Amino acid sequence: MSKAEARAALPPLRHPVVVEHAARRAADIQLRIADRITSFAGSMPFVYIHTVTFACWMLFVESDPWPKLTLIVSLEAIFLSTFVMIGQNRQSEFQQAKADHDFASEEQELRLNTELTREIHTLTTELHRHVLGAPGSPSAAGETSP
Repeated sequence: MSKAEARAALPPLRHPVVVEHAARRAADIQLRIADRITSFAGSMPFVYIHTVTFACWMLFVESDPWPKLTLIVSLEAIFLSTFVMIGQNRQSEFQQAKADHDFASEEQELRLNTELTREIHTLTTELHRHVLGAPGSPSAAGETSP
């Protein structure tokens, strides 16, 4: 199996916050409904359906369509803007959770790197003393013991 095939066989890695966020959204029926509405409302089929519906309404249903059409479109805009705000709040919540997780991970990495750097420094100092010896010792003066 080649490296490319091996990579393709692995499931894509997902950020833990993304996984948790998706699970939380999937568990709440209201959020799933809001997600589906905003997903559809932000699509071209939504635009096409509304264009055809409003054109048919203006041409075939009402003799004076503007007052009712204006009322319907205004109410629809109110509801859609609410769903947009729900989506924005969700995105903001997700970004904050991801930022908090990333900060905690980076702090943990910083602590680990600092600890490793101190350990390397200690080992290097000990190795330096061992190889070069302490001042005044026989190995420091170039003398060897019998």
